[in-house]
Amino acid sequence: MKLVVAVIRPESLNAVLEALFRTNVAGLTISRVQGHGGEIERVETYRGTTVKMELTEKVRLDIGVSNHFVEPTVNAIMAAARTGDVGDGKIFVLPVERVYRIRTGEEDRAAVTPVGVPSD
Repeated sequence: MKLVVAVIRPESLNAVLEALFRTNVAGLTISRVQGHGGEIERVETYRGTTVKMELTEKVRLDIGVSNHFVEPTVNAIMAAARTGDVGDGKIFVLPVERVYRIRTGEEDRAAVTPVGVPSD
């Protein structure tokens, strides 16, 4: 099992969700975040004061998947979120030691399999 963490542009979110849905990736968590990567710093004037805007609005997706879903998940995000410009985001794939579904007590692969789909 893996945790796929993607940090993408907010305007790419709908396209990414659609691509994940077509790939049969169902469970995910979405958070609004701020960060700084390779983007050029913006300078804005706020109430007469010049402010360096170092953080950029992003969206973070956390997706727990079985090992065989890692590549389709990453490929779907890459295809939908890529504009070719600096700031498209990053994808991290992290190992997951254990997963539990609170409602049923299912563990590991059964816990990340969508409800109603056989986990075998």
